[in-house]
Amino acid sequence: MKYTRRDFVKTNAIVGTGAMMGFNFAVPNVKPALTGGKPVRTASWPKWPKWNPETDEPRVLEVLRSGVWSRSEVVKEFENKWAKTTGSKRCVTVVNGTNALIASLTQAGIGGGDEVLLSSYTFIASVAAILQTGAMPVFVDSDPETFQLDPKEIKKKINNRTRAILPVHILGLPADMDSIMAIAKQNNLIVVEDACQGWLAEYDHKKVGTFGLAGCFSFQNSKNLPMGEGGAIVSDNDEFMDKCFSYHNYGYPYGSLVGAVNQGAVMAGTKIRLTEYQAAIGLSQLKRLDEETRLRETNASYLKEQLQGIPGISTYVLYPKVNRAVFHLFPFRFHSEGFKGLSRDVFIKALRAEGIPCSSGYTPLNDKLYLKDAFSSKNYKRMYQPEELDFEKFVAENQCPITDKLCNEEAIWLSQSMLLGSQTDMDDIANAIKKIHENVEELLNYKG
Repeated sequence: MKYTRRDFVKTNAIVGTGAMMGFNFAVPNVKPALTGGKPVRTASWPKWPKWNPETDEPRVLEVLRSGVWSRSEVVKEFENKWAKTTGSKRCVTVVNGTNALIASLTQAGIGGGDEVLLSSYTFIASVAAILQTGAMPVFVDSDPETFQLDPKEIKKKINNRTRAILPVHILGLPADMDSIMAIAKQNNLIVVEDACQGWLAEYDHKKVGTFGLAGCFSFQNSKNLPMGEGGAIVSDNDEFMDKCFSYHNYGYPYGSLVGAVNQGAVMAGTKIRLTEYQAAIGLSQLKRLDEETRLRETNASYLKEQLQGIPGISTYVLYPKVNRAVFHLFPFRFHSEGFKGLSRDVFIKALRAEGIPCSSGYTPLNDKLYLKDAFSSKNYKRMYQPEELDFEKFVAENQCPITDKLCNEEAIWLSQSMLLGSQTDMDDIANAIKKIHENVEELLNYKG
């Protein structure tokens, strides 16, 4: 059906009236913004990170004026509050989430000759942490509906050198921890959770990061709890946490690691301590984390409802025991066949043109040159046989076709800050996607 300008004006007037009365209407068939039409949205989106000078700055200024900037009482205060928030016995903060993973893996005894199973749908930091220990990363394919590590695929990758599983609660959606922990127990494997995108997420009424030996969090600037940079390790294991604390402070003795600081280090360590002013920022952000998380949950649930039923769009799925997802990112899958063969790249361009920022997300990590570089290093050559370091062989053995499809064809992300908007903002997202779907033929020949 062809819409005239009069039809468009009339329809928009009706839509506007309906919106005021609480009704939702589909977008009429009008020209996509990418090909010269009017965008669905021109308004800005919520900015991130949030900062309230009146409530957030006094503590930070107090720290700055004190002259005590290195790790001290404010860091301890944040650690205690984060441990309590996650339901953990102990917390140690570090400079970032990557180093939280490195510290956890090394102090769990992971090193050269070991294999660590990890999700293939993740940020490079998960892999980098394993490589820093000298262990071999082994990629496990994903469940496309949940975007998480597929437990069925874990079992296929276990051998006599497998020492640990690194599940990643990617996007703020919890992994299937019942299945993962059962596999770990059956095979005597260590579990270190990459919860760097999972603040306050819950599985079976328990916070993610508290199922395995350790849980690792990130407080980088884009994260739902931002400090600029920063990370944390949580655990109930005192011996392990004493090691992590010592490791993050030059290897100086702490807790069960007996000795005196002024007599030197008792173990190999490094310096990855959090600063006082970062902790002060974190304490301010922590005060509103739960409220912001509830808003993200509400908007994500509403947006999911609005997207269901659109041909070519599949929304995320949560495992039955997930009590809370925290939506560091809102993911959905794009299926070209539902859009008459439109490519994902053009769809993303079209959605952005409608005023909806979005991303295709991750690229596959199992075939990238950083792995070849690690395998070519002197350290890896000393620890592994040449056939184990054959890059082409590694790539062939670590194929993850589901993850490849997510990365290359299907996955689309919306940022967590967009979910801090209003229900009307969520309507804009849904209406923009509906508009593209209803007018897809105009985009099939797009060459821009």
